[in-house]
Parts: sequence; structure tokens; C-alpha cells
Amino acid sequence: MANITKYQTTNGVRYRVRYRKPDGTQTDKRGFKRKIDAENWAAEHVTIAKATGGYIDPQAGKTTVGLLAEAWLAKKKTSVKASTYRPLEITWRVHVAPVWGNVPVSKIAREDIQQWVTSLSEQRSPTVVIRAHGILAGILDDAKNDKRIGDNPARNAELPRKRSRPHRYLTAEQLYRLADCAGWRHDIILTLGLCGMRWGELVPLRVKDVDLDKHRINIGVSAPMVGMQIIADDTKTYRTRSIMYPSVLDEIMRKHCDGRATDALVFEAPGRPGEMIREHGNATARSDSWMCVAMRRAGIEGRIRIHDLRHTAASLMVHAGANVKAVQRQLGHSSAAMTLDVYADLFDDDLDELSARMGDMLLRENVGKMWANNVCEAS
Repeated sequence: MANITKYQTTNGVRYRVRYRKPDGTQTDKRGFKRKIDAENWAAEHVTIAKATGGYIDPQAGKTTVGLLAEAWLAKKKTSVKASTYRPLEITWRVHVAPVWGNVPVSKIAREDIQQWVTSLSEQRSPTVVIRAHGILAGILDDAKNDKRIGDNPARNAELPRKRSRPHRYLTAEQLYRLADCAGWRHDIILTLGLCGMRWGELVPLRVKDVDLDKHRINIGVSAPMVGMQIIADDTKTYRTRSIMYPSVLDEIMRKHCDGRATDALVFEAPGRPGEMIREHGNATARSDSWMCVAMRRAGIEGRIRIHDLRHTAASLMVHAGANVKAVQRQLGHSSAAMTLDVYADLFDDDLDELSARMGDMLLRENVGKMWANNVCEAS
């Protein structure tokens, strides 16, 4: 039961609501100019809230975003990979904490979040903005679940759209020219461009992962670069998979596997035996990077990332007649629907082929003529 009392201030009469929290301790809410306002607040936030389990302790809402962020980040560190956690930690420190770290969660309004998102969008990419907003929204989700706030104001913000990067596909002839101009990376270029594995999946491959007789590679570990370190972890989908390699890679695979210890790395950088390759091929922004130099030597215009070799493999598989499920398994996508979404442009030619095949089938079965005759007789 809430008790409403009157008290005097320098600005006139005010009303306070005295009430007991669910734990039995007493508190109050002050500053109401009219008694009816105090009564309405007490009914909504005390009497009804207690009865429905929706009571929010005003004191709990004074906890700052920064204090809750510690627990949120710790939770993420145990549930996501190091390669995912690092961008979260950096984005929190650079873009979220300076603005929201000292703000009580109960003082955050939707319009304030929207202004922040809009301002950040003018300075950073949609990817950074969406990640920053996601961090704040996740922290406020925890605040809501802990009954520090009644609702999460971040969930209604308008976010920028991410623009998908057009895929760059190399032809088989271009892939081989690029490999020939890539120096000691020749075998790596061909393996990525013909098998479609991720860079982090190729780096930790061991001899025991390669079945030379069945032309299979078992992928169960991913070792991407996280900052300046290589962190070995589960694959992106947390699943192991077996992929094929085409017979044209026989000589390369035997060169790297025959006669070597089963735990030896398949691919090693020159002069660093037993160590995983540290450099990441996505660093192609500089015109003097090894990839850009190899592209120029191969007479291929533009620039590509190492990940584009994965796209190239997908393209070659589709044009070789592979079905969607086979491409999905080879690339390690979580579903065939994802494969179709990512590589929808590769299947455009299928529509033209389908149109021609259906037309031929209907003509062979004389269905089109029968339909036309029926329409004429009915008219």
C-alpha cells in the first residue's frame, strides 16, 4: 500500500509517495505538484506493478551503463570467439563508453539514442554503427531483464543499412595466372581458389587432415588473426566438415603431405617451419601489397581480397554443375538458403536455362498446342 503525504518546498506544496518495495524496505518518490499525479503514479508503479510482477525499483535504474557493461562484456567473452569479441571490446571502448558509460540506464531516452546513431553514421561505416548500437542495446536488455528499466529504448532506433560488397570472381584462367605470379604463395592461392575454404581454415591444416586417396580435406579448426596473434578455435559454424579438392591439386597436396609427420602443418611460410602463416591476405589496401603486385603481374585489373578467392571457388563449382547443397557443404554455410542468398548472382543463368528447358519440354509434349486449341474451341 502506498501512502501519499504533503510537504512544503521553496517552490510551493509538493506530494510524495511513500511505499514499500517487494523486499520490504521503504522508499519514496517525491516532487509531484498535484495529489492526483502522485496517486496515479502510485497506482501504476507500485500497486499494479507489484501485483503483475512488473515493479521497477527507481534506485536500480541509477546504475550506469558502464557498470553493467563489465558483466555484458564478460558474458560475451565466454560465449563468442576471440575474433568476434575483439571488435566488440574495441567498439565499446571507442564509440560507446565515451558517450554512455557514465549515464544511468533509467535516464536514457529513445531520442537520445537515435541522435547518437545518426551522428555516428555520419562518421563511421554502417557496420561500426550497427555494432555499437548492438552493444548498447544488449546492455540495456540486461538492465531490463534485471528490472532496472521497464523497457529498452534502444530497440526502436532506426539504423543505417549495410551495403553488400559486390563479389569479385576470377575465371579459372585468371586464378592460375594469379597463382603463378604470387611466388611462394602459389599453392595457397590455388587451394583457396579451388576449394573455397576460409583463410583461417587453411592456416591450421595438418597433414593428418588431408586424405590423398579420397581427395578430401577435414576442416575442424579455424585460426584467424586476432590483432597480432593467431588464435586457434572452432570453425565459424562450430562444426567440422569434410570437403573435396579437385584432382588438379593432387600434385600440390602430395608435395605438402607425402613423407611428412601427421601433425605437420600443410602450409608454412618460408623460413618458419612449424609456425602458422601469420600474414592475412586481406591487407590489400596498399598498392605494394603482395596481392596487388601479383594481380598487376598477372595482368588482372582491380584489386581483390583473399576472401574473394572463396567467392571464386563458389563460382567455379556452380559453373561446373554442382548443386546448392554440395556448394553449401563445401563452403561450410549453415544452410543451403544462406548459400543461395550469398551467391544469388551465380544462379541467374539458371533461370535462362530453366526457361529454355521448360519451353522445350512443353513443346515436346505438345502441351502448348493442346492448350491453344482448347482456348479456341471454348471461344
